Amino acid sequence: MRVQINGEVRDVSDELKLSELVTELSLAPERVAIELNKQVVRRSQWPETTLAEGDRIEVVQFVGGGMQEAGGSGQERLSI
Repeated sequence: MRVQINGEVRDVSDELKLSELVTELSLAPERVAIELNKQVVRRSQWPETTLAEGDRIEVVQFVGGGMQEAGGSGQERLSI
């Protein structure tokens, strides 16, 4: 099945859960936020959220340290 992750089309397993996707991408769950089809999905819902053909996923990693530039959010979009 094909989904889009941060703008990149990828093939993933059928019935893949968001929690499994985070593991497959070797991401630290406590440092990322996930938006699925323009809706933020709470971390507690990842194990029960199944991906579907054509889903659009945005993964944002929280970054820390140093001073933020004016308007900085402390987040960066991951290159997956």
